[in-house]
Amino acid sequence: MTGPASLRRFRPGDAAATREVFWQAVRIGAAGHYTEAQLADWVADPAMPEGWGDWLGRHFTVVAEDGDGIVGFFMLEASGYLNMAFVRPEWRRTGLADCLHAAILAEARARGMPRLTVWASRLARPFLARHGWTLDPDPPPLAGHPVPTDDAEPIDVAMKLAPVPTP
Repeated sequence: MTGPASLRRFRPGDAAATREVFWQAVRIGAAGHYTEAQLADWVADPAMPEGWGDWLGRHFTVVAEDGDGIVGFFMLEASGYLNMAFVRPEWRRTGLADCLHAAILAEARARGMPRLTVWASRLARPFLARHGWTLDPDPPPLAGHPVPTDDAEPIDVAMKLAPVPTP
């Protein structure tokens, strides 16, 4: 970790770095909280899939970077779905995710979004709850969600933020 992180919009050249953040956040940061099979279901391969950068670029994606490169990113779809919210393991509990979350909320307000939704991991659930997110008993249908598991507590928990708070 070198110095404070700054936020900016995703650029096409950020694709590989965001994929690496995603890989590290899941496979290292979440490793003690899930089985190997669950982690493999979440992200089996560190290689960047075709279209990853284009996909992030089609949505509002905000990245955080420090002197060493990209250290976190959040991605909000036009529907109000918070699809990605990841920081490198060493940046957990530093306030970085709070800053990324604030950027997502500012964008949601600018777009007039009345409600945000997410399928949150067990690790993200307490963070989101601290920011006013609640369980969503009627989540929107999303292809591939939730990630099915045999556990009593699945990886994905439907949550919503409604209304989107003002600053």
